[in-house]
Amino acid sequence: MIAEILSIGTELLMGQIANTDAQYISRRLAELGVNLYRHTTVGDNPARVKEALGEAIARADIVITTGGLGPTEDDLTKEMVAEFFGLPMEMHAPSLEALTERMNRLGREITPNNYKQAMMPRGAIVMPNLRGTAPGAIVESGQKAVAILPGPPHEMQDMFERQLAPYLHARTGVRIDSRFLHVCGIGESSLETLLLDLFHSENPTLALYCGAGEVQARLSARVGANEDSAPLLDPLEKEIRRRAGRAVYGEGRNLTLAAAVVNALRAAGKTVACAESLTGGMLASRLVDVPGASSVLGEAYVTYSNEAKMRLLGVSKDTLRQFGAVSAQCAREMAEGARRASGADFALSTTGIAGPDGGTPEKPVGLVYVGVASTSGCEVQELHLRGERDWIRELTCVNALNALRLALG
Repeated sequence: MIAEILSIGTELLMGQIANTDAQYISRRLAELGVNLYRHTTVGDNPARVKEALGEAIARADIVITTGGLGPTEDDLTKEMVAEFFGLPMEMHAPSLEALTERMNRLGREITPNNYKQAMMPRGAIVMPNLRGTAPGAIVESGQKAVAILPGPPHEMQDMFERQLAPYLHARTGVRIDSRFLHVCGIGESSLETLLLDLFHSENPTLALYCGAGEVQARLSARVGANEDSAPLLDPLEKEIRRRAGRAVYGEGRNLTLAAAVVNALRAAGKTVACAESLTGGMLASRLVDVPGASSVLGEAYVTYSNEAKMRLLGVSKDTLRQFGAVSAQCAREMAEGARRASGADFALSTTGIAGPDGGTPEKPVGLVYVGVASTSGCEVQELHLRGERDWIRELTCVNALNALRLALG
């Protein structure tokens, strides 16, 4: 099955909102074994919507639209689909009843334009909206179909999962299961070289996606509706882990490096503290983003000035005078001082030059030191990072978290 996504809304074209609907639908179609070759975005203009719909339906088996289901005059998606297929619009009594009940429950009065939302193309498969007032629909014509979804993401996602996904699943008879391995410490090009022969398989398939300081490997297997994908995915995952070793820090679509670190600390019964200069609290924030981080992170210090480094972390004045704040010696004393002051099992430190100013030939922008202190001592990494200020700070956090992950064993 070939699908296309037709996103409708002038606000999308003007950049007022991001098209997260298309991103979500694209991912779910891949998982359902539906081929997706094009996205199209068109404004709230009847002629252009109808033109875009005609082009999409000529290429695809199913067109999935989002947006244009509200009560206002420019919400015309259903009307354009009905007109395209030569179908009249009819009042759908169950939708009107659901709309009335919802408005009464919210204490809102129904206005005449609300009734428009209960009008449907004749013969459409109506998809109730359990999160809003605009029901969706599936209009079939021969081997072609148009699925009409609301624009608000929480409404669209709920309708997709409850109603459109089962419809697509029944039509395709197949699905695509994916696993996501997260790799840190090996660059994308190096990882691709390491795994080169594994990309030649047709089923399962392997793809790499580069992120901030790490790489995500997607393993996908196409199977029948009732088949188990594990016999295809397990051997591939095992081989990737064998080759990449400890650089693989976990599996899961939404796993983050910070979550992997928090989980490892919790499993080991260990705690961590942070001492930050150029990252300015970003490192601690990454950890706090993980639910349950309070069990492993008790204290964090933002010591941007030399005075703060001395007063809060015990960095010596002589170290700062001789080597400077951006040095391996300072990073070591920051980490050791944070560990001593907090009583944590581990402490991370970051110091460096994020730019755009402040660099010198001896200490250029992007020079960063990351320290990891523990009962066995303190290890310091010297990094030479490139990019804009925020990117350097982001990569510093990634390197610090990964250093702690490796230190945990």
